[in-house]
Amino acid sequence: MGWSAVKKLACSLILFLFGGTGYALLELLWRGFTHWSMFVLGGVCYLLVGRVAVWCCGRLPLWFCCATNTLLITALEFVTGCLVNLHLGWDVWDYATQPLNLMGQVCIGFSALWFLLSVPVSGLSLAMLKSLQKRMVLVKTEG
Repeated sequence: MGWSAVKKLACSLILFLFGGTGYALLELLWRGFTHWSMFVLGGVCYLLVGRVAVWCCGRLPLWFCCATNTLLITALEFVTGCLVNLHLGWDVWDYATQPLNLMGQVCIGFSALWFLLSVPVSGLSLAMLKSLQKRMVLVKTEG
């Protein structure tokens, strides 16, 4: 693995950990509890939101970028919900009582919330990505 690949991996790991922590904290604030699977889901979502921000920035309208993020996050939540709730039976969440839900795993209300949160989260992710790329503190040592 080349040095450039190590830097990219380190950058992705930092973003994943930040996103996972942020997602878990949102869950704690919103519901009062969380689950480790939400940390993993949050990390993956944050990485993807950052990639969408890089792809969209200055090229596409903000609403389109937010809609893309909303679809990605909702799809990942649905797949995760089907795995952890329906298949494994962990009962991490259940949106069955929410209006316009899909199999109790996602609902339109939380998708709308992700649309709104996409603006600040995209900006933060993009800023972090740029900062990490500029100031990567890893130092290659001669071996």
